[in-house]
Amino acid sequence: MKIFIETVGCFKNREDSERMAGLLARAGHEVLPAGSDAADADAIVVNTCGFIEAAKQESIETIFAYAPLRAQGKRLVVTGCLAQRYAAELADELPEADVLLGVNDYERLPAILGQSEKTVVAESAPSILLGERVALESRHTRYLKIAEGCDNRCTYCVIPQIRGPYRSAPRDALLGEAAQLAREGCKELILIAQDVTNYGADLEDGGDLSTLLQGLAGTDGVEWIRLLYCYEERITDALIEAVAREPKVCRYIDIPLQHVSAPVLKRMGRRSTPDGIRRTIARLREAVPDIVIRTTFITGFPGETDADFEALADFLEEQRLGRVGVFAYSREEGTPAADMPDQVPREVAEARKDALMQIQQGISLAHNRALVGTVQDVLIDAREEDCFVGRTRGDAPEIDGEVLVEAAQASASPVGRIVPVRITDALDYDLVGELVSP
Repeated sequence: MKIFIETVGCFKNREDSERMAGLLARAGHEVLPAGSDAADADAIVVNTCGFIEAAKQESIETIFAYAPLRAQGKRLVVTGCLAQRYAAELADELPEADVLLGVNDYERLPAILGQSEKTVVAESAPSILLGERVALESRHTRYLKIAEGCDNRCTYCVIPQIRGPYRSAPRDALLGEAAQLAREGCKELILIAQDVTNYGADLEDGGDLSTLLQGLAGTDGVEWIRLLYCYEERITDALIEAVAREPKVCRYIDIPLQHVSAPVLKRMGRRSTPDGIRRTIARLREAVPDIVIRTTFITGFPGETDADFEALADFLEEQRLGRVGVFAYSREEGTPAADMPDQVPREVAEARKDALMQIQQGISLAHNRALVGTVQDVLIDAREEDCFVGRTRGDAPEIDGEVLVEAAQASASPVGRIVPVRITDALDYDLVGELVSP
């Protein structure tokens, strides 16, 4: 059977899709690569996101986009967070789906595909899926999910309800998987989890993220290792030392702070404090002066006052972080925050988001202008018309800036390779450069 997989949502979902593809391939199915025509498949899998309202809407629209193909005899399978969170409702309200499969039941997918009746499976105990994967998109950048679930219980988040408690993957399994990804051409390994800094807390071997990094750095073929989703209060001196010491670990760290006002952080259920956040940033910058710090903020959280927002804007000006994303608060049913008083009007939350991004635009441009004239190692991701598009060590794929390099300069395609690029111009978020001759 030929299978087409469409992924909606975060990088963790993409990793899940690769694991589903691995299960299907081992069962004898043919998984079509990204960019294929879904009409050529016998079954279509839509791996959904159910985190916030916009992602839920995108997931539903994606399902509806593929639903007409059922008239041609295709099976439509809906997996992922939306299927897990709303299994009962979707079973009644989504006749377009032949299969609804929750996040803890992917191993059942190959067998379910052979059944003709409508199937709903979303009640298994939380697990962690390991095993071989099939690359669906890039082979030079791969994601390694080092843990599943979350114990943090932030008041705005449904992930613990969907994914269950935090479960670290065994260290040896991760090292073996990294070696396999490297053999398949991986140059950049991106570590992901709901909270990578909590890695190992539930394991008996005493290992943590810093020791895992040390092991992964020994993987032949992998040249960059990137950290996403580090919780500020769990950034240890050992982790900072690992980032500073190990050449393969990118001087880049993603810390989803969400806010810096003490009252808002408390209502969010976050453990960070304004002083603690500043101390952690100072520790990182002292140990790794060229580190790029990425974060995300939420505007319009229930009870956020003008003073709370001004504290956030002042923090942005004060710290001048390299990479910042801002989201207006999404009121999600089933979360404590949804029932909090003093809900902020959506238009206020959006206006505050826009104001923060306006500040960050200037900060980002200043950071980029400082790179003009320097030579940066750039991982080339793709060719788009007359340009190669790549990223520096300070940029994660899709969420950060890009480097645009004139393609006419290259005698051979550098896609998938790390090459030296001289930066010649700076845009608000992107850079322009030229290949440096060897």
